[in-house]
Amino acid sequence: MKKQNHSVPAVYVNRELSWLDFNDRVLQEAECVETPILERIKFLGIFSNNQDEFFRVRVATLKRIVKFRRKSEYEYSHYFSPQSILAEINQRILGQQKRLAQVYNHLVKELAHEGVHLINEKEVKHAEHKSFVKYYFNNVLRTYVFPIIMKSFKAESMLRDKSIYLAVSMRNSARNAAPEYALLEVPSEQLSRFVVLPEKNGEQFVMFIDDIIRYCMADIFKSFDYDEFNAYTIKFTRDAELEMDSDISKSFLEIISDSLKQRKTGNPVRFVVDRDMPEVMLDFFFAKIGLTRDDTLVSSGRYHNFKDLMNFPFLGKEQLIFKEREPVLHARLELARSIFDEVKKKDILLSFPQHPFKYIIDFLREASIDPAVRSIKMTIYRIGKNSNVINALINAARNGKNVTVFMELQARFDEETNIYWSTKLQEEGVRVIHSIPGLKVHTKLISVKRTEGKKSVYYTNVGTGNFNEYTASLYCDVSIMTADQTIGIETAQVFEMFEASYRSFSFKHLVVSPMEMRPFVEGMIDKLTESALRGEEAYAAIKLNNIVDKDIADRIYAAARAGVKFDIICRSACVLQPINENLRIISIVGRNLEHSRIIYFRCGQWERVYITSADWMKRNMDRRIEVLCPVLDNDAADLLKNILSIHIKDNEKARFVNGKKNNTYVRNNDTPFDSQDEVYKLIKSGDFEI
Repeated sequence: MKKQNHSVPAVYVNRELSWLDFNDRVLQEAECVETPILERIKFLGIFSNNQDEFFRVRVATLKRIVKFRRKSEYEYSHYFSPQSILAEINQRILGQQKRLAQVYNHLVKELAHEGVHLINEKEVKHAEHKSFVKYYFNNVLRTYVFPIIMKSFKAESMLRDKSIYLAVSMRNSARNAAPEYALLEVPSEQLSRFVVLPEKNGEQFVMFIDDIIRYCMADIFKSFDYDEFNAYTIKFTRDAELEMDSDISKSFLEIISDSLKQRKTGNPVRFVVDRDMPEVMLDFFFAKIGLTRDDTLVSSGRYHNFKDLMNFPFLGKEQLIFKEREPVLHARLELARSIFDEVKKKDILLSFPQHPFKYIIDFLREASIDPAVRSIKMTIYRIGKNSNVINALINAARNGKNVTVFMELQARFDEETNIYWSTKLQEEGVRVIHSIPGLKVHTKLISVKRTEGKKSVYYTNVGTGNFNEYTASLYCDVSIMTADQTIGIETAQVFEMFEASYRSFSFKHLVVSPMEMRPFVEGMIDKLTESALRGEEAYAAIKLNNIVDKDIADRIYAAARAGVKFDIICRSACVLQPINENLRIISIVGRNLEHSRIIYFRCGQWERVYITSADWMKRNMDRRIEVLCPVLDNDAADLLKNILSIHIKDNEKARFVNGKKNNTYVRNNDTPFDSQDEVYKLIKSGDFEI
């Protein structure tokens, strides 16, 4: 593919700063007064969790580049200095943290107006609450609390990533002596971070377990003669990069398992402390833990790990959460005696979370007991800890089916879950295949081979989202079940690639990275450009999660200058800016996480809709196995075009993506139009044949 020349220099938005814009949109949802209070609290948790992962991955990468002077590893080093980007990240994070604190404090007051009081250890006033807190500590919490006296603490006793600690200052008021220091890990992984106290006069009360520990400090240290205690929260964020052992005697599963142990004590990229912590105490902990002031120090409020707010108790407050949307039952699947028979008649398009995920389970369940089914093959990237998908696959193996699962062990932050399920599946006789280091498999595929008469017939599911029951109720994704044999045979060949050491195949319909995806995407954009230069209509509607590949961005800029019109819906990081009126870019952040990847190209009389597992990122194009699939069923294609059109019209939750860091909402004089509400109405209406 020839490199295109550009007479006008391209203008890019830095990937990291663009991602911060996305997380800012999540924070906007927490600030939105039209969103129910408990949902706003949840958005604070999502914002905090996103930020932690950003430090573990992106900031850690930048720090490694700066430390080892490997600027060439940074995708945009020709345009952005890693040092300057780190400085801007820190500046913007400080601003976001201030807003986070303001929103949190406001929501605590709003909760109080609703009769829900979030109290600390100094606000435990009622006798019943005092006895309850003591009882909870002694009978539930104390088992998990293990103080470390800092006198004997060694720097190599690394503090764990993701955990929060209370740094405790202790002294006896009768003695004029320097305080002693201790450290306590808050057991928020073992217990809920929040404890609901008994109601009083119709009012509800909630405490952080951090504050229950503070309330019971004298009990924890009763063997000492201290009578004054002050506790300050600290936390580490560590580099999440896995260091791969090159020991050829180990399996890849063993290598990943060993690497996960090292991750917990990876290099610190952020040290967050309570801003009220005295400087002398902070210096003491710096010295003991083995850090210097050069390490990233962030002063914060009393509470850290706001990600736990995602699990704030519901408390029976229906008016404080989103009104529940009833799952939309798929008419054809509900009436069908056999999913295979129904799919053979016509493709089936599922849209999540509008449709329930149970249809994927039903598809696997029917395959597991159908005597005509010979094999079931499936790719798994992220899957739940309690998974009916796994249960269906195990049941299929027990029924004598040939079951093959490609389990991606390198799915960041899901490695342990995937290792666990790999072992369980293998114990049940399922053939489990793992990827090779450095080449992740990110496809979302199911291939079922059935014997019908004397022929082998394939039934295939191609999707944009993970086979995860929990996230399918929260994420917007699409999935197509088809009996098209060209798609079926080519999907089966993708699995043959995994089984035959990545043997190369030639595909007619599927587009598979890293071999074909980049040439295809760049070629399609070039095709639109050539059409526009001939004076023909050329248009693309593109819905992805990230667009950060510079070569693809160059082609989009060239196409827009040539007259191609683009409607781009990019949820997260986007290096593009709207250089002219032909390039419109929005991001939608709302009740559900936009995760579907849908692409529509049109030039002249030709048009085609695709769904894909791949974002337009260098890693997805060049270092992953991804699949882009054409939607061959006209009704399914029309429905996806309709969904794209709905998102493009959003004037409630859409923001302009323009590189200006202001996240301006799309507003016009039209009737308020929330695309997620409208897609739900569309799917519920059933005004289509899928």
